[in-house]
Amino acid sequence: MNADPELITIPGRWDFEYRYFAGATASRFFAEIRDNRRIMGTRCAKSGRVLVPARSFSDAEYELTTDWVETGPGGVLEVFTIVGTKFSGLPDPPFVLGYVTLDGADTAILNYISGVDLTDLDVAARILMTRPRVSAVFKEAREGRITDFHFKVEQK
Repeated sequence: MNADPELITIPGRWDFEYRYFAGATASRFFAEIRDNRRIMGTRCAKSGRVLVPARSFSDAEYELTTDWVETGPGGVLEVFTIVGTKFSGLPDPPFVLGYVTLDGADTAILNYISGVDLTDLDVAARILMTRPRVSAVFKEAREGRITDFHFKVEQK
């Protein structure tokens, strides 16, 4: 058996329109962002964990969640990546994507991060690795989508 197999790259492109039925919980989650500029989570009655994005059941306890909790708008950047590829609806590269645990939440939510100079990626990475505080920044015109807000690193 070859110890160093040839690594294969398979080109492809997905470009299609679709409609996603969000369901009752995700619909309320996105409506809260759109209508009230707030990020809501749901609390698991068994564990007390607050799940963001809101979900109708706890992924750990397999219990329904019915209690809604406002979280954030601030939180802590848990992990990040600096993206060098263009994606529709996101900033031009390079940009930062990261998981943020909002104040009052027990799970993290993914979105893009602004407020860090990306001229020198090594310097930017060192700043981001300190797990800085971030705050949600909402668009003026919101549509009920995850791209209605992003996180900005708070200045010290």
